[in-house]
Amino acid sequence: MESSQIQEIIQSQRNYFNSGKTLNVDTRIEYLKKLKRVILEKEDQINEALYKDLGKTSSESYMCETGMVLSELSYMIRHTKKFARKHRVMTPLAQFHASSYQMPCPYGVVLVMSPWNYPFMLTIDPLIDAIAAGNTVMVKPSAYSPYTSQIIEEILTNVFPKEYVSVILGGRKENQALLEEKFDYIFFTGSPYVGHEVMSKASVHLTPVTLELGGKSPCIVDETANIKLAARRIVFGKYLNLGQTCVAPDYIYVHTSVKDKLIHEVIQEIKRQYQDLSSYGKIINEKHFDRISKLLDPNKIVYGGKTNRETLKIEPTIMDHVSWDDAVMQEEIFGPIMPILTFTNFEDCINIIKEKPSPLALYLFSSNKTRVDMVTHSVPYGGGCINDTIIHLATSNMPFGGVGNSGMGGYHGKEGFKTFTHYKSIVDKKTWLDLPIRYQPYSKLYDKLIHIFLR
Repeated sequence: MESSQIQEIIQSQRNYFNSGKTLNVDTRIEYLKKLKRVILEKEDQINEALYKDLGKTSSESYMCETGMVLSELSYMIRHTKKFARKHRVMTPLAQFHASSYQMPCPYGVVLVMSPWNYPFMLTIDPLIDAIAAGNTVMVKPSAYSPYTSQIIEEILTNVFPKEYVSVILGGRKENQALLEEKFDYIFFTGSPYVGHEVMSKASVHLTPVTLELGGKSPCIVDETANIKLAARRIVFGKYLNLGQTCVAPDYIYVHTSVKDKLIHEVIQEIKRQYQDLSSYGKIINEKHFDRISKLLDPNKIVYGGKTNRETLKIEPTIMDHVSWDDAVMQEEIFGPIMPILTFTNFEDCINIIKEKPSPLALYLFSSNKTRVDMVTHSVPYGGGCINDTIIHLATSNMPFGGVGNSGMGGYHGKEGFKTFTHYKSIVDKKTWLDLPIRYQPYSKLYDKLIHIFLR
């Protein structure tokens, strides 16, 4: 698509927003209901697209994509009316007699740029929140997941007029063209590298952004953990979608005394959960397959390691005796490789993690409450779990987002509504009384009264 066409769509969306048609809360809710109906009608086509792009089974597609979207839709349909009400706040005595409130107002024309790893959920979830808040939306799904991008366009074109929601298909050319334009808000999910570029482009227009990025999310297992249960939950979180999950445990940091037991249990869990590799999925493309394959060190593989470039499959793999200097520890893996590092002193383990860029997620398997408190209070990271992995993002009751190098801002549920909303602070001053103490000339009495009111 040419830049001129993109500019025309943006202008049509701006005109639509300025008409006030998105301000009606009941209208927003009706569109969300229609979106839910169409998604339910097209569930089979969504599953087929996700299978073609990533090899996802229908069960995984519903659990991790369609079902999550439907849950967010249900939540916002129930709560948007409440979220959109003005919120009254206390008025200071010095402003007597007046009322004060915050008025939630949409930003305007929003750009949502989504990735390929969970292409349906990570496109539609922020769209839901942006629509609930009263914005128009331009959606740019990933070119790496073309089948899912196509069904997204089909669904959104079915539900919304193009001046309300538009889908821009294409690759880098379209991405660059979009980022040259002025939007009222940009929501980007992707790598920290591209996140820097998005933020740089947005800064030209002083456009606010939410950046959902990534990083190397640690999974700590201490000697007090339930090792068998930890192994089961780690295998689930690590190898789901072949590790192509932004919050997947990137590496395992385990106490030396329980390392061998953990590796044994992880191997047993891999065999149990992935005995049928036909439902295992695939790496998104050759580029990422080659990148992940280069991280494999044959001398450190203790399980798995087989690759097939023709089918884009890489076995669930465990690498032991890994050091911080190894290639696998120099970048986010985003694949089915589990590096094992060890520690003997818990405080040293935490201090090392704190020296690294802030991760999107952190997981701790421990029954020691003091250690749990230490991690949750002192380590900077986006979010995480105690004695589990990745499930913290599967709720509309808490925001999901990163911090530092892993992103800024959050969304889901009420926080998603707030992300796409500007809250105007309004003071409604009454006209029947006008206290003169703020007006010049000031007197000693007025000065005394001001000191009483403002303290």
